[in-house]
Amino acid sequence: MKTLALEFYKCRRRWVWLAPLVMLAAQLAWGLWSFRNMSEAELQEGWCNILYTFPLLNAMMTPIVAAIVASRIADIEHKGQTLKLLETVQTAGSLFCAKFLCSVCYMAAYLLLQTAVMVIFGVLHGFVGPLPTVEIALYFVAVLLVTTVLVLFQLILSLLIPNQMIGMIFGLIGSFAGLFSLFFPTAVQKCIPWGYYGVLHVAAMDWNEQTRVTHYYFTSFDMRSLCVAAVFLVVLYCIGRRLFVRKEV
Repeated sequence: MKTLALEFYKCRRRWVWLAPLVMLAAQLAWGLWSFRNMSEAELQEGWCNILYTFPLLNAMMTPIVAAIVASRIADIEHKGQTLKLLETVQTAGSLFCAKFLCSVCYMAAYLLLQTAVMVIFGVLHGFVGPLPTVEIALYFVAVLLVTTVLVLFQLILSLLIPNQMIGMIFGLIGSFAGLFSLFFPTAVQKCIPWGYYGVLHVAAMDWNEQTRVTHYYFTSFDMRSLCVAAVFLVVLYCIGRRLFVRKEV
């Protein structure tokens, strides 16, 4: 806990929270524009609509946020060349764990605010039906797990490679990969970590080509894919931690 507190202390002037807030503001602006002047039929499917749409926004925006957060947390050690100094007073493994937990805390706060924005949208716009607490909880767990995997991947890159542009490039590539994977079959999406925003969905869309009417509905949650993502997170953490511990500082 002391190591984690030290990480937050080191980040106090790093403006780590700026990127999540900017992306959240962009999503808020999009929501205000997209969910305005909704018809009665659209209000009936409002909760399904918003729970289907926000994973698309996450696929586009959240990988970039994860890359920025991981880069800001890791780059402070590269710029100050303090990794070697820190490892004289603490183990490399504890340092890696603290930076990982610190980055997860920032991303979790971002996703929690995002979920709150979704609920506020639904209540203010008068979505029909009770608040789908189960679906919202599943949505939050899913996006938090996927985002944790991505921010861990970005943190590993940022810690191992001093040039932070490499991590940012991977973040941009992941953003495009996650977005375009949504147009591919589910089997293809499951092969791309960024595509799990679409795999772990709680709502789906049905577009009628003849009537050109879009219908949103809740769908069964893919618990097996959630477990796969959790296993991948553990494996990636073990590999990343081992690589960092064995890294020549």
